[in-house]
Amino acid sequence: MMFGFGVQRKQMLEAELERLVEEMPRLGMTQMYLVGDFAKGKVGTDTMLNLLVVQKTDVAKHRRADFWTTHLRPRVGTELFVFTSGEFDSTNESDPMLREAAAFGDRIYG
Repeated sequence: MMFGFGVQRKQMLEAELERLVEEMPRLGMTQMYLVGDFAKGKVGTDTMLNLLVVQKTDVAKHRRADFWTTHLRPRVGTELFVFTSGEFDSTNESDPMLREAAAFGDRIYG
């Protein structure tokens, strides 16, 4: 059992989030929301960065995160949910990520 790992994991996630917030606007991000466990203050050994990203794109929805993964090469577990501004601004109650961002998300950028 490793003591203090939660503190170390939290620092790793915070550092990676800071790096992404610095780099992503140059690549077309207009807004970012932190969602998931880390946004709720829950940090464990498998806690990831769950980010809802808004960008202008015409890429198919299921391929959008690939752009960010290949350009940024995340250093900790990171899951990206990418929407256009039109998709994000719509009142699409059927999308769980949009509901979570509205209810619990922490607006990080934009």
